[in-house]
Amino acid sequence: MSLALLRFGGLRLTFLVVVLAVAACGRTPADERPPQPGDIVVARVSGDPVWASDVKREAVAQGLIGEGEPLDPSTVLFRRVLDEVIDQELLAREAERQGLDDTPLAQQRLEAARKRILGDMLVETVVDDAITSRAVEELYNEQRRLTEQSEEFRARMILVRTREEADAVMTLLANGASFEALAAERSIDESTRFNGGDLDYFTADTMPPAFGRALTSARAGDTVGPFQAEGGWAVLRVEDRRQEQPLTLDQARPQILRFLTYDQVRQLLERLRGHAEIEILLPDDPLSVPGTPEEPASAPRGASQAAAPATTSGAAPEAPRPATTQ
Repeated sequence: MSLALLRFGGLRLTFLVVVLAVAACGRTPADERPPQPGDIVVARVSGDPVWASDVKREAVAQGLIGEGEPLDPSTVLFRRVLDEVIDQELLAREAERQGLDDTPLAQQRLEAARKRILGDMLVETVVDDAITSRAVEELYNEQRRLTEQSEEFRARMILVRTREEADAVMTLLANGASFEALAAERSIDESTRFNGGDLDYFTADTMPPAFGRALTSARAGDTVGPFQAEGGWAVLRVEDRRQEQPLTLDQARPQILRFLTYDQVRQLLERLRGHAEIEILLPDDPLSVPGTPEEPASAPRGASQAAAPATTSGAAPEAPRPATTQ
């Protein structure tokens, strides 16, 4: 499982260009050992291999597929992403040809990319070791025990503007009119009128209070109302009343995996920070930055002079003392 599940939404294109530049350094055409078991070469750029895993990683970074999802090399999507990976490789090679990789800025960014990759790999290792099927099932069962099941209703609604219109609807229903037909004809609720007023299943706490009060003693088959609701007057027909159905393990699994991933990363960072000496060289107040802020060129003349604090000497303000955390 990747750290992308937690923070971070994937790598940006600019970062991937940097990563490819890192990979290009020191690589030889003969170096074709698969970076992971089962990996295959899907293209070559000046004799150097492009691996299927490179393409899949880029697809995940762009949000085209989820982490862990397959990407078939025979698909149009794979071919499109492969072309983008080749373009990135060419850009990285041209940057090297121009000597951009030897500049201090490039070295700083390459080192940052290296650290990010290593950090992600550490997190992947920690998370993969900790998040087992048993851990998922245990958390699911614990949440089942702790979660109080509410009562669910399934109802249809006709919403009209006035009490008189609502009374007329009740009269028509009492004389055998179709609830679904009246909803399509008279309801002003655009989200439900064309599906027979169907609200699907809901719990009372997810609806306005008036609905909960109206449904307190209602049973399946009852017509309830009219009662004043947000936007008008409502008439309900109760289709079903049951205990809320809990999520199955498969339905809850993605949410559980996200929680466990977050929890493992939090514990890891707490442990690492606890053993590190970290010195923050910034003021406690992020707004108290030394020096007078500069006005934009479009500001009215004299604005900067009015905003500048009066001083008695030309000395710069004293720099803030660093704050140290353990």
